[in-house]
Amino acid sequence: MSSIWEYANPKKFIATTSRLLPWVTGLAVVLMTVGLVWGFFFTPDDFRQGSTVKIIYIHVPAAMMAINTWAMMLVTSLVWIVRRHHVSALAARAAAPIGAVMTVIALATGAIWGQPMWGTWWEWDPRLTSFLILFLFYLGYIALWSAIEDDDTAADLTSILCLVGSVFAILSRYAVNFWNQGLHQGASVLRAGALVGDTEERVSNVFATPLFISMAGFVMLFIALVFLRTQTEIRARRMRALLARERMQ
Repeated sequence: MSSIWEYANPKKFIATTSRLLPWVTGLAVVLMTVGLVWGFFFTPDDFRQGSTVKIIYIHVPAAMMAINTWAMMLVTSLVWIVRRHHVSALAARAAAPIGAVMTVIALATGAIWGQPMWGTWWEWDPRLTSFLILFLFYLGYIALWSAIEDDDTAADLTSILCLVGSVFAILSRYAVNFWNQGLHQGASVLRAGALVGDTEERVSNVFATPLFISMAGFVMLFIALVFLRTQTEIRARRMRALLARERMQ
């Protein structure tokens, strides 16, 4: 039986992801197109929020991926710390700019959505604040990788930073549950109460179905981008190693 650790081999990883990349990319395009077109053009206006509610099809998937990207980076950073597999460290590095962009999208769309609902573009709400801090951690993570020439040292330090930043990833996800005060609503897409018949705050199915499709499309897009960027990071590492070897000769 093959082991997942086989893909720690850069050649194996590139060969496998190169075969999967066209399929994952195609699936991402289809799912995002269906979800966004369905959501924006074929769902009714909300009786309270009007047409502004339709930004949910971008805001919620982006916010979900902003948090889950950091979770993926945490896992791959732990793999690096424990197993010292270079592909895992490079995958974390590759994912960071994607997560940063998703965080910016979530913050921007949240501001656009919140202004007509709350009467302000920004509020120092627990979830908004923790999301902003998470974005700063993304920037710090990316900057730390760029500031250190030795890849192994950079991987060690960024892995530690990733562990610390995970606190704010958790806060971003559960801030509304930790603090009752704040303008941001609680979970209404996936919540435990909704599974046992509590539908008071659950998103209506007319909005939920295209939203779930859009969320799946964002996940596929993330996977495709991580595959592509990790391949690029592996090749860039090889190039740096070759140049360093030439300088030593």
